[in-house]
Amino acid sequence: MVERTLENAIRKRLSDHKVIVLYGARQTGKTTLLKQMFKGKEKVLWLNGDESEVRSLLNDQNSQRLAAVIADYTTVVIDEAQRIEHIGLTLKLIHDTMDQVKLICTGSSSFMLARSTSEPLTGRKWEFVLHPFSFEELANHRSVLEELQAKSLRLTYGSYPDIALHPDDSKSLLTELVTSYLYRDVLEFELLRKSSKIEDLLKALALQVGGEVSLNELARLIGLDVKTIDRYLLLLEQSFVIFRLPSFARNMRNEIKRGRKIYFVDNGVLNTILSKFAVLENRSDVGSLWENYLIGERRKYLSNHGLQANMYFWRTHSQQEIDYIEERDGELFAYEFKWNSRKRPTSPRSFLEAYPSAHFAVVNQDNYEQFLMGKM
Repeated sequence: MVERTLENAIRKRLSDHKVIVLYGARQTGKTTLLKQMFKGKEKVLWLNGDESEVRSLLNDQNSQRLAAVIADYTTVVIDEAQRIEHIGLTLKLIHDTMDQVKLICTGSSSFMLARSTSEPLTGRKWEFVLHPFSFEELANHRSVLEELQAKSLRLTYGSYPDIALHPDDSKSLLTELVTSYLYRDVLEFELLRKSSKIEDLLKALALQVGGEVSLNELARLIGLDVKTIDRYLLLLEQSFVIFRLPSFARNMRNEIKRGRKIYFVDNGVLNTILSKFAVLENRSDVGSLWENYLIGERRKYLSNHGLQANMYFWRTHSQQEIDYIEERDGELFAYEFKWNSRKRPTSPRSFLEAYPSAHFAVVNQDNYEQFLMGKM
């Protein structure tokens, strides 16, 4: 069993009289984590929002009926809670009328669950996000050396639990994940009968990883209007498929101020969408894969440890750029990513002149584990 970093943070909140909301893409191990936490514990009621009987029960905000079902249970876990209509009101009712009950719910769609729980549970909840396995979690499970040796696997097949633990079945497991689970909530929310537009959008994004994204260009390629593209991007982000990185601009006149890059939460998903699983030495896009992996893993590290940081990229109109910038506690940390450790990076002189107190480091294959474990 791979120990999840988030477990300790959740355990610390179990004694609080607040609802715990655990977000994360399908297949990231939310249920597995909770079952491990409550293994051997009695009086735990498990409910699944994918089951019609559970949806019917929890749609009915009747305190007497809910009390009869919960009875002597002291903990209630509701999986895929976003599938239950008005779940926020139901959770509020249980929270406010049954002091002895600890409520925990999971959701694979933050836009659906957060929208339902935001107002009813104001001041009544703690929120967490469970990502696919992180470098740190896998290194702690085996060893740093073994995880370094698995670099090619991670860049190609990603770190979803089932894939990381069953590498021999990676392609088939990834195909099932992408076709059956990944953007299921988006399709249901938008009531789309065909997923072709979403698939076209994801492929266009996968081909542009590491580059700036233009909504107008995407709209032209996909055949949708800009507002629809923007809405789909938001839904895909809130379904934990992609994430956005805005441009950083403060001091320089020629800095790009409204740019954005889009990355995939998992490299395996990215490669499955592209249908590309060739060995890294034969791939012309290895630099983009490396960048997607490093930024995605760093994002996991910050999230898992509850660290607050603003994430950016930096570029000027004259094409000077820095791959990744973090703003933490009022300080700037700039990082340049290089797949080829022998290649010397161009010094970001204009950036350092504009932001002389900023820290700068190069991340390559010789030191990337330090970056991914918070030591850079």
